Amino acid sequence: MKFMKLGSRPDTFYTTDAVRTVSSEVSSDLIVQVKGSRYLLHKFPLLSKCLRLQRICSEYLETSQHQIIQLPDFPSGIEAFEMTEDIEKGNLVYKLEVFFNSCIIHGWRDSIVTLQSTKAFPLWSEDLGITSRCIEAIASKILAHPLKMSLSHSHSRRVRDDISCNGEESQRHKPTTKGWWAEDMAELGIDLYWRTMIAIKSGGKMPSNLIGEALQTYASRWLPNISSKVKANKEAASDSDSDSSSDATSKHRLLLESIISLLPSEKGAASCSFLLKLLKAANILNASSSSKMELARRVALQLEEARISDLLIPSLSYSSNVLYDVDIVLTILEQFILQRQSPPTSPPRSKRGLEKRRRSRSVENIDFEFQESRRSSSASHSSRLKVAKIIDGYLQEVARDINLPLSKFIAIAETIPDFSRLDHDDLYRAIDIYLKVNKN
Repeated sequence: MKFMKLGSRPDTFYTTDAVRTVSSEVSSDLIVQVKGSRYLLHKFPLLSKCLRLQRICSEYLETSQHQIIQLPDFPSGIEAFEMTEDIEKGNLVYKLEVFFNSCIIHGWRDSIVTLQSTKAFPLWSEDLGITSRCIEAIASKILAHPLKMSLSHSHSRRVRDDISCNGEESQRHKPTTKGWWAEDMAELGIDLYWRTMIAIKSGGKMPSNLIGEALQTYASRWLPNISSKVKANKEAASDSDSDSSSDATSKHRLLLESIISLLPSEKGAASCSFLLKLLKAANILNASSSSKMELARRVALQLEEARISDLLIPSLSYSSNVLYDVDIVLTILEQFILQRQSPPTSPPRSKRGLEKRRRSRSVENIDFEFQESRRSSSASHSSRLKVAKIIDGYLQEVARDINLPLSKFIAIAETIPDFSRLDHDDLYRAIDIYLKVNKN
């Protein structure tokens, strides 16, 4: 937009009683009111540049020296006069479009910052396509360079700070397989983050473990120390003036369930420890039953990786005083047993086709399939042994709870088949602890 001014001195604004006045050699002849503020301006430079102001002014009658026009819904206040190519080529809208396409969405950090800023004016940002274009730009950059750490603003800042302190780059900031984009994206609100992650997953090129790590980074950013809120939630439940606490819980619940919906379907995409922390948070935030069940199913798939401390999920039951939620662990165990009993998912073959296939098989193929079957069976048995060891250790911990019903202790112990235990020493130790705590 060409620079226009009146008089020979620089124009400046000053404010008096919510009235912004341009200081100029020429007196103002136009008053623009935006919300609670009035702006004393000049018609000539404004009307010559803005068709909308021309139209508005033509509808108002000039009853005094100053013509007053109302702009109650003006985007971003007086700072964003609407100007189009109908008035003058190379206008503000065109320049902004060129700047946005050539600079903003070509830079990683600029794309993130601009996407964050759209939450101030969500409807306008959607209508102008700013939100969708930023999301597409971010997703395309991630999919093009999923492991290029140098592109990360957060990583570059940490390395720069570390070099300034130590004189050389620290080993803990050397490039790893972790997605460089995870920390930068963790700054986004859940709505924009969810849409961006969907765009990334839709690309079909991102390794599932990087998606899982990114979700863990985001959860650490927005759901820190969620277990510390157990006591506060219990107290808030009996307090009639806990509206603010309830609102915060609802926001955290929405965030948690959104993270769960983004988890990749592949086994091992997210660590068992992370899944159990999400399950613990789901319990605390009273997430939906479907969300809890989905997490229990995923944990069961890799239960042999679990740590006993992660299985100690606090109980939020108001009908009993048990310390830990043993029901959810029992559900995980049942899922674990069920998954190991599932039949093969390969499609059935006709008897004739099967016989023909048998005749055509070579001895090497039959031997290979036999070895694979033995290897799979061995892995399954190894997994059962590890889970049995973990659960017996878990029983030793929950046995110390004087309020734990005997029926639940027995239910968990009996869920593990006898052949999954190399010995029963850990189980006997758990029984001994329970009997000592519950002498009566």
